[in-house]
Amino acid sequence: MSKSRGVVSSSPAHRAQAVLGRAGLARSRELERAGLTRAQIRRLTSRGQLERVGRGLYRRPGAPVTQHHDLALSAYLVPRGVVCLLSALRFHGLTTQNPFEVWLAIDRKSWRPRVAHPPLRLVTMSTSCSRKDLERHLVEGVEVRVFSAAKTVADGFRYRNKLGLDVALDALRAYRAKFPGGMDDLWRCAKAGRVARVLQPYLDALG
Repeated sequence: MSKSRGVVSSSPAHRAQAVLGRAGLARSRELERAGLTRAQIRRLTSRGQLERVGRGLYRRPGAPVTQHHDLALSAYLVPRGVVCLLSALRFHGLTTQNPFEVWLAIDRKSWRPRVAHPPLRLVTMSTSCSRKDLERHLVEGVEVRVFSAAKTVADGFRYRNKLGLDVALDALRAYRAKFPGGMDDLWRCAKAGRVARVLQPYLDALG
């Protein structure tokens, strides 16, 4: 750290760490706004003081990587998106499938983000719902918005042409086993999503 004309200036590494902050993620333009040049960003990356995790996206080296790392990246890049359908089922432990894309709900009036990594499967649907059905989880320091398990299972039947009826049925069975006291929430979400009549025969078959 040096002083010039009474102003304290920090090193590029210190400025980068300040931008990374709590989330541990930063876009290149955010680093540049903090006074770093592209050459300095490249230098910090080559020295291992920054880690490039995507096009124009960097993180703090050595930061823990969890099984939901791609969800954290997508939430940082598309903060208004909500993890939905197959990715939400995986998050809640209601499917054995492991999608290579992050299924993300975006509102019909929202802009369609261009993100190279992680690969996104954008689903246009309303992202406004009750607090109970829109959960917020902290993943690797990033707030990730995820539809609740009940809403996700109901949405599975609403979007069964996208998800697959077999996946929706497996999720229903898993939900019933994992959340035996959550059937009222599931029925509420099914009615809100206008799929109660679709869901009813399958609930009857489960007994």
